[in-house]
Amino acid sequence: MTPHTEARRIAPPRRATEVAEGVFAYVQPDGSWWINNTGFLVATDGVVSIDSCSTTDRTRAFLDAMARETDRPIRTLVNTHHHGDHTFGNYLFSGATIVGHDNMRAAMRNWGTPSSAPYWTDVDWGPVELAPPTLTFKDRVTLYLDDTACEVMYVGTPAHTNNDSVVWIPDRGVLFTGDLLFNGGTPFMLQGSIAGTLDALDRIAALGAETIVPGHGPVCGSEVIDEVSSYLRFVQGVAAEAREAGVTPLEAARSVDLGTYANLLDAERIVGNLHRAYAEDAGAEPGAAIDERAALADMVAYNGGRPLTCYA
Repeated sequence: MTPHTEARRIAPPRRATEVAEGVFAYVQPDGSWWINNTGFLVATDGVVSIDSCSTTDRTRAFLDAMARETDRPIRTLVNTHHHGDHTFGNYLFSGATIVGHDNMRAAMRNWGTPSSAPYWTDVDWGPVELAPPTLTFKDRVTLYLDDTACEVMYVGTPAHTNNDSVVWIPDRGVLFTGDLLFNGGTPFMLQGSIAGTLDALDRIAALGAETIVPGHGPVCGSEVIDEVSSYLRFVQGVAAEAREAGVTPLEAARSVDLGTYANLLDAERIVGNLHRAYAEDAGAEPGAAIDERAALADMVAYNGGRPLTCYA
């Protein structure tokens, strides 16, 4: 297991990387708690941004990175889901149309403004104001950059959340997945569904993307889909055996050998994932309400009683 041992800030990168013509990934190391990836697409008449960042400073750094690549205006901001690391910076995109799934507006309001305590180490969030989508969709919406189609698609089921969307640019072979995929970090499905995520990953695998920008971690290829799927099936197996043995998710997490998954960042997420997997093993539907606060408290307990370390 590789827990974080001290709270420190990891500075945001200054530049984005062009992963295909006019398509940029903004990857924020180290990809752990609240340090997400974003991206943007540049056309002759403007820019489409994919997600914002968790803090005011990080979102301003992202905006500066965009400005280093283009002076065209940001016309559209697409949110892949409602979590604050991908949305708290929305309020800085003045004048942009914010696009997200139909479930996002309620989910953002329920989430509320940022707070570190009692689950994470202190973060300087800045003067964040909630800015939910102003344009929502049920299944998909197509954005055009000149003649290039960008398909924004709901994954069809609760997965990481109940409002996950991907951005697929078929002409460029690039897929932005939001937090359906973590590359080098422990996947986290507490607010969604283990089984639903596996279904969603099958759907996105069928797209045949050559380049994937995950929600956290380095840009990669389709191999990461199998890696995340394997981890989630591992969680399902642990949950089924532990429930039958009558042990709690925290007890199961403490006793399980994580094996090849021990080196993933934020290994304490095994506890939250087991809370979700227990519910599903008992017959809960994907996305059904569970006691998330109890799960987060168990994650802190798994972390030795210390708040989870955030470097944002």
